[in-house]
Amino acid sequence: MSSTNAVAPGVPAARTTASDVASSDGPVALTARSPQVPADRLVAEMVPPPRFGTARFDTYLPDPNQPSQTAAVKTLGDFAAQLGGGVSAAGGSGRKRWFRRESRPATPSGPRGVYLDGGYGVGKTHLLASLWHATPAAPELKAFGTFVELTNLVGALGFQQTVRTLGEHRLLCIDEFELDDPGDTVLVSSLLSKLVESGVALAATSNTLPGKLGEGRFAAVDFLREIQGLSAHFRALRIDGEDYRHRGLPEAPAPHSDDLVTRVAYRTPGASLDDFPSLLDHLSKVHPSRYGAMCDGIEAVCLTGVVPVPDQSTALRLVVLADRLYDREVPVLASGAPFDALFSEEMLRGGYRKKYFRAISRLTALARDAKPLVEP
Repeated sequence: MSSTNAVAPGVPAARTTASDVASSDGPVALTARSPQVPADRLVAEMVPPPRFGTARFDTYLPDPNQPSQTAAVKTLGDFAAQLGGGVSAAGGSGRKRWFRRESRPATPSGPRGVYLDGGYGVGKTHLLASLWHATPAAPELKAFGTFVELTNLVGALGFQQTVRTLGEHRLLCIDEFELDDPGDTVLVSSLLSKLVESGVALAATSNTLPGKLGEGRFAAVDFLREIQGLSAHFRALRIDGEDYRHRGLPEAPAPHSDDLVTRVAYRTPGASLDDFPSLLDHLSKVHPSRYGAMCDGIEAVCLTGVVPVPDQSTALRLVVLADRLYDREVPVLASGAPFDALFSEEMLRGGYRKKYFRAISRLTALARDAKPLVEP
């Protein structure tokens, strides 16, 4: 299996300790990893994750029964084309020029931002990554990250330095804009206002607000309300459809035995092996911004004794880990409870419902990806 989650060339590696390194006679344990991630790595890694590194508009497969998906591809392609011209490709040492303004094209007509409005699994992240790739600007002049990664960047650099850094960009793509945290929403809205003033184009997807979940699908009204003064800069693109991760695919494999999961971990190069309750406890001791670095070099995650998560704080941390594993295309092999039993009925009816359904969907896809590990 090839490594799809290694650190990109030129990106500072997270600092590790001797306990972080897998021994020659067994798999690594994620619970032994507590990486420290430098701020410059947070900036350098604001690109589409490995799963979407090759995402393009022509590799998006619209559901023929959902014309809004085809329409979104056309609209986003036109938006990318509007952002073209005026910026030369990266040259010289390739270092990021944080404080020197690049020449910009004339401001395109119409909104400076697009918001992809749809349920989980309709391909919003694929389309957002495709927009990043299609925008004709050097990679260091485009940024792509989740809302959590953006707030982590502000925490690492400070507000003003983040404005100066991202203000030199042509495009900022924000996946899973967090509408359920009022404080962070105000912070990021203020940041985006400054970036729009600097001429940065914006694109975003979001989750839904607590109490506004309906069928867990659309959030455009909530999104535009929460960003208040920025709403005029966004055009909402509604994308209908069902979760593509399960469209026409077989059900996820049933959980395996502890013994099988352990044996697979020991025979699979680059695998990790952890007791699920111990991993949940470890996640409480590592900041979510480091979960990606915690997965560096991991080719498969093997978990024994999966049980329903005990509380909402633990559940939200697990959601972040599931996102990082999905981004990196790391298969997950598990024993114990099935993934659709991770979250209680109360959680699945509550304010973070959409996050939990997304985590179930993604972990199910990763469990399906782990099937070849079990086969002889």
